[in-house]
Amino acid sequence: MEREPRASEAGPAAAALFAWGANSYGQLGLGHKEDVLLPQQLNDFCKPGCVRRITGGGGHSAVVTDGGSLFVCGLNKDGQLGLGHTEDVLYFTPCRSLLGCPIQQVACGWDFTIILTGNGQLLSCGSNSFGQLGVPHGPRRCVVPQAIEPLREKVVSIAAGLRHALAATASGIVFQWGTGLASSGRRLCPGETLPLFLTAKEPSRVTDAGELYVWGSNKHGQLASQAAFLPVPQKIEAHCFQHEKVTAVWSGWTHLVAQTETGKVFTWGRADYGQLGRKLESHENWKLDKQGLSLPCPRPQKSTPSPLHCLMGATEVSCGSEHNLAVIGGEGPASCPSSCVLLVGQLCLPPTPIPADRQLVPLTRAGHEAHTRCRAGPKGGACYSWGWNEHGMCGDGTEANVWAPKPVQSLRLSSGLLVGCGAGHSLALCQLPALPALDQGSKVTGPSPDATEDAKSQEAMDKEKLEGKTTRISTQSQSDTCRNGGLVTEPL
Repeated sequence: MEREPRASEAGPAAAALFAWGANSYGQLGLGHKEDVLLPQQLNDFCKPGCVRRITGGGGHSAVVTDGGSLFVCGLNKDGQLGLGHTEDVLYFTPCRSLLGCPIQQVACGWDFTIILTGNGQLLSCGSNSFGQLGVPHGPRRCVVPQAIEPLREKVVSIAAGLRHALAATASGIVFQWGTGLASSGRRLCPGETLPLFLTAKEPSRVTDAGELYVWGSNKHGQLASQAAFLPVPQKIEAHCFQHEKVTAVWSGWTHLVAQTETGKVFTWGRADYGQLGRKLESHENWKLDKQGLSLPCPRPQKSTPSPLHCLMGATEVSCGSEHNLAVIGGEGPASCPSSCVLLVGQLCLPPTPIPADRQLVPLTRAGHEAHTRCRAGPKGGACYSWGWNEHGMCGDGTEANVWAPKPVQSLRLSSGLLVGCGAGHSLALCQLPALPALDQGSKVTGPSPDATEDAKSQEAMDKEKLEGKTTRISTQSQSDTCRNGGLVTEPL
């Protein structure tokens, strides 16, 4: 699209959504099912500047707008998109069954979706094989969002893991449901009576005092403990975070990221794909595998939270299964958690409150207010990525793992506002560079769909000004940046 700017008028900076990584089910919303190794700009299915939240699951993605609309795409085998059918969807599509019902937040599990409405009600759709929909006597799958009736308190924050979900209420009570790893708890805690809130992986939550609790599986040292399984929440001592209060926490499958009140970012857990983004500390007690002697990051017995200095003051962080995204250098606050405190967890059906002595008060109000603050600054920051990169989810054009956070070069001319990860794919809301000021009557062409092409176009325009001649810009075919591929789960 072209426009006629007035003399010395710079065009307004527009926002755009980008997607890259694994795409076997169309979860990138680009209209095809090939992996994408470089960020690709999505067609405007909604006004990008109004996007409030972006997130992903095992093979599906979800976007929530400021107006409360929900858009979904990707894998839909179990009805996790909530569209009333089970066909995969290759473009972001509005969830029409929720029209007129403003959505506040969405959490995507592996094959299910949890939805929080503006009035604090919980809905769920997708697979219910492990009770992850919170409907104990419901069907094995649900293709239209249904209410989680047992949870009658107003919910302010939600989260979803592989086969489990969590919710925090306005009064500070934490609920969780789903039985995905109950067998692991019984095997690793023989003779113990497991609590109702049986947990999986590395669920985490933050108290109003800034304390961090973890529980569940500790196979990769993600609980900063020597125990193989923690059946009840255990606090990670303040000295692990240099005696600062924790204000936000994010979780992948087997690693965690936390941010403190001064903006410091700590990582710990599994590191053999570069998930931690740092060199290992000598006190982390790593154990080498016979097959992994040459790997930069062998498998740990115990991992301790250690600072990742290059992420100081990050305004956005998101964890996929084994990769991460962050926005650094923006003008937002030091911490804007995408959910209040909840990340992963697992327990019985129906949703059951954690005992009173374990109840925690959310540190910040979840939802629209938190994300408005994230985007309140006039400028975004640089998008960084690191970790597992087999499907190109780090956006550097390769499939080699990224061992330390580095800028996503294809987005270097854009400012990151929001980031979101699925298990093996990445999404980012970026502010595009402002159109340059031109003389009267000059024409400018809007941004192209590929962020890399944006950079080439800008360079060519500059060259035209300097040399007074027209430069022909060649574009790379889509086949050069895409490949077939998919995600395969591994036992945790």
